[in-house]
Amino acid sequence: MSAPSRENSTSGAAVGASGRLLSLDALRGFDMFWIMGADSLGGAALALATGGKPPSEAAPHSLAVALADQLEHVPWEGLHFEDLIFPTFVFIAGVSLVFSLSKAAEKDGAATAFFRLIRRALLLYLLGIFYYGGFHTPISGIRLMGVLQRIALSYGVAGGLFLFFRTRALIGITAGILLGYWALLAFTPVRDIAIDKASVKAMLASHPGATVQELFQATTNYVTGSFAEGKNVVNHFDYQYLPWRKWDGNFDPEGVLSTFPAAATCLIGVLTGIFLRNATLTPAKKAVRLVLTGLALLVLGNVWGQSFPIIKKLWTSSYVLVAAGWSTLALASFYWIIDVQGWKRWCTPFVWVGLNPITVYMAGNLIDFEQIASRFVGGNVKAFLDTSIAPGLGAFVLSVASALLMFAIARFLHQKKIYLRV
Repeated sequence: MSAPSRENSTSGAAVGASGRLLSLDALRGFDMFWIMGADSLGGAALALATGGKPPSEAAPHSLAVALADQLEHVPWEGLHFEDLIFPTFVFIAGVSLVFSLSKAAEKDGAATAFFRLIRRALLLYLLGIFYYGGFHTPISGIRLMGVLQRIALSYGVAGGLFLFFRTRALIGITAGILLGYWALLAFTPVRDIAIDKASVKAMLASHPGATVQELFQATTNYVTGSFAEGKNVVNHFDYQYLPWRKWDGNFDPEGVLSTFPAAATCLIGVLTGIFLRNATLTPAKKAVRLVLTGLALLVLGNVWGQSFPIIKKLWTSSYVLVAAGWSTLALASFYWIIDVQGWKRWCTPFVWVGLNPITVYMAGNLIDFEQIASRFVGGNVKAFLDTSIAPGLGAFVLSVASALLMFAIARFLHQKKIYLRV
């Protein structure tokens, strides 16, 4: 089967000679910067602003408290800045695969490009297994579903669909996934029992000697339309069918069923990538339309969120739309600044990271950047900064040094042209 023909073609005004969007590489690096711990840098900056005190000890409703909240995940329902970092990377993966797979399909055919896609997705999935400890623990401690695994599965599904379906079909498939996922959560009966950690602790305390499995199987009452933590079809499916280690005890925030809407996030990125390759529009017009699309997704997602809550740990359809809206606006901003206006020098460190995101991510798993940085600005140096200059300055300088170390490694790899291509 050959790839479907598209009228879209790469625009020389939007894409450099290498076939890469500099703004996309920069945004990927910026997002990875946050994944790698920029939130700790932000927290250190806030502590410095409050005289070394944690934001929780600042005045209620202060700006420091509000900003600190944004650097923490929402416990369940709602949305903070921290909850946008992961879906933005999945979205970017979708945009990027349009450029890479289009080139591969044009050169070697869709079938060859598809097998390369599957190989890359499998390697990325295996890296995810390695990231969470691999086989250094008993097999029951292996985490089958995680961040890299979700990216791998979303990338594989979205890439395969891109290779063999036209744009209108991709729009329909994306909408179908989001509507189907809503129907699954809204209408599938589940046992009237919550299996989150807090609920399980309370249940076991009131039923001495019982096990969670016994209490789960003994529950004969069923409910529908539940989006509560631990009492929904997604969490119950993981509990019953996902083996081995689950991040939240009895279920996983990157579990099985929620991978489908994550693939929809990647597909929205694919549709954005197809749009960016359209040569009939100027880069400036593309930037404007990206902004309008992002705003439309935000409105649609928030409206849907009134009946289908925005919940990252379930990756609800409303969350997909809202997160994609913010991701599209972020891409529009980077695209306008870098590719339209030509202001590029400021983003160079992010490009270093963005060209090697998986290497940097895996390095963060194997190398303790903060521990290495502390050998230069920790101990007495940190104490001096805190006591003699400003409370909280030591932690802030340590966080800055950790970030600079990450950028230095990315720069070294870029200069040596060392890239991990999965």
